[in-house]
Amino acid sequence: MNTASTAMFVFFLIALTTECDSFDSHRMLYATTPSTRFMSRAAVNRSSLGSNNDASYPGISFRGYPESSSPSMLATASLSTNLPSDDLSSTTTTKNKSVLSGPAQWHQQRRKQMIQKYGDKITSLERNASSQSIALPLLLLTNLSLLLLSIWSGSKLNILQTFALSVFPGSMFSLWQLQILHDCLHGSLFQKGQPKVWGRFNRKKLQDAVLFWGSMPSAYGYYTYLKFGHLTHHISVGDEKKATLEKLFDSSNKDFEDGDVLFVAHRMKLKGDIGPKFKIPSLKLRRKKQSNSDDEVKEIKMSISNSGFNQWKVGSPIRNSIAFASSFLFERFMIVTNDVIVALTGRNFYFPNKPLDFHKECTAYCRVAVLLRLLLWRLSGWKALLFLYLSETIWSIPPHPACAMFVTNHGSKVDSVTGECIPSSSTYAGRLYSMFTLGTNYHCEHHDFPTIPLDKLGMLRQIAPEFYKKGSDDNVFKIMKGAFSDPDFYACMDVGVTLSNGDDAGVTLSNGDDAGV
Repeated sequence: MNTASTAMFVFFLIALTTECDSFDSHRMLYATTPSTRFMSRAAVNRSSLGSNNDASYPGISFRGYPESSSPSMLATASLSTNLPSDDLSSTTTTKNKSVLSGPAQWHQQRRKQMIQKYGDKITSLERNASSQSIALPLLLLTNLSLLLLSIWSGSKLNILQTFALSVFPGSMFSLWQLQILHDCLHGSLFQKGQPKVWGRFNRKKLQDAVLFWGSMPSAYGYYTYLKFGHLTHHISVGDEKKATLEKLFDSSNKDFEDGDVLFVAHRMKLKGDIGPKFKIPSLKLRRKKQSNSDDEVKEIKMSISNSGFNQWKVGSPIRNSIAFASSFLFERFMIVTNDVIVALTGRNFYFPNKPLDFHKECTAYCRVAVLLRLLLWRLSGWKALLFLYLSETIWSIPPHPACAMFVTNHGSKVDSVTGECIPSSSTYAGRLYSMFTLGTNYHCEHHDFPTIPLDKLGMLRQIAPEFYKKGSDDNVFKIMKGAFSDPDFYACMDVGVTLSNGDDAGVTLSNGDDAGV
């Protein structure tokens, strides 16, 4: 096992140095072509209606989008209205904008401005670029490495060695797994513009299969978040009505309104009530007269993330980091436990109001994932699962370098020039950092152009430099210290964002407003 793991790691290094050279590249890999009209009126109308036949992304239209729900489809239609097409009516544009949160419209507006100025250079990336040649081999390498390293940890290593291995390379592999599956979800993993992948496989079925099976091995996995919570995150990011713990757990929609709330609640300020809620029978107290209300079901609210965040103290980054790590690790352990419950009962009790389809899909995944975890435990012992658990969590916790981009991707920074609130940010700490995070650090770029693949996001800074921060010298430890010293509101949730209305003035839009601008 030692030899096998070493061989896999050497192969990984070779693949990394030869395949990932495109990060932060100063060379355009695609020749510019005359701007073309990507979506017809019919394509936009189909996506707005949530058609099961056609799936549209911002800037492209092809079959096979993982349509977990109509809101996801509507999001892509809304973003697509920024394309330079005469076929798109202003009525359709306003209607689609109305479902987007303020920060989502902020990104939509930036996208429109960049396409108007650099249309051919950017739209060629949206239309043609995929990460298939890089990300697909890396996903296979990543998951095989996680499997071998978990077996090695369980059978040969002590707890301290297992911890060290999870810090590196385990955490990096786990982050890579997330980022590649994320590309798959957005339709950027496989070659675009074709209904069949490699001329044989149905795009939607293949993407669903990669999302399902590619999430393993894992201790709790990224499948549920990606499948039900990420696409809607692009619609509702920072929305004070939708991006709340109460809404997340109480909703009867199949998709989460904003899946990122599951992470944000540990480290940022949110508006709205907490969740989840649990109903329990009220207890009768002896020696007292009982009213009819005593037999009623009572409701209690519990939130691990909120309980941890309530322990934070402004100006105490070490204390706050410990509180964050404690609540985050404990909640992730509860998710591991809950996967077993879902596998046995066929229901996810944290989300009692969601439709049967949600519970069926959760159950199908949990049963396969839990079976694999039990096999790993049987094969090499419990430390195999400890390795996977630590690999999935450590990269999110300080002082791990990847934590810097994770905890600041949707803050409430104020622009030093305009004084406006900026709802999304990227972390530019050099090429090695971009490779280590596999482009996850380009978060503002991703929200501007969700379908540009992971290995091309860094090119946007070269194409449209005035839209992004200059330099690549971010100090990740200073970033973490600032984030844990004084927490922000999530994505400008407290003050809203300012959107241009076509002249020099701007319109400040509260994140809970539904009106289009």
